[in-house]
Amino acid sequence: QVQLTESGGRLVQPGGSLRLSCEASGRAFSTYSIGWFRRVPGKEREFVAAINPSGATSYIADSLKGRFTLSRDNGRDTAFLQMNSLQLDDTAVYYCAADGRFSNVAGAGSEPLYWGQGTQVIVSS
Repeated sequence: QVQLTESGGRLVQPGGSLRLSCEASGRAFSTYSIGWFRRVPGKEREFVAAINPSGATSYIADSLKGRFTLSRDNGRDTAFLQMNSLQLDDTAVYYCAADGRFSNVAGAGSEPLYWGQGTQVIVSS
């Protein structure tokens, strides 16, 4: 069992930056791939980014490449999503997810096993 807690979401102006954190507790964080997703009310959940257990491999949604990056610190049981040049349509609730399979957190397989509660990001002037 893994418990995930996101943090870092807040109101930010267009063009600004945010770093979201996903802190894990429970079983060994370093054995799980981590994914980030986002959801806007009334729309389907959207894949954002995924990173493998060691952090050596990461994958960013094509539409977000160049603005979003992710990393992880297994010593701190935490993954990070760095978001730069934020735009109005980046407004969403951002969720992190964990699974033993990279494909599942990359939006290409089954539903990830573990989810956080989400953190709200609002991009507005």
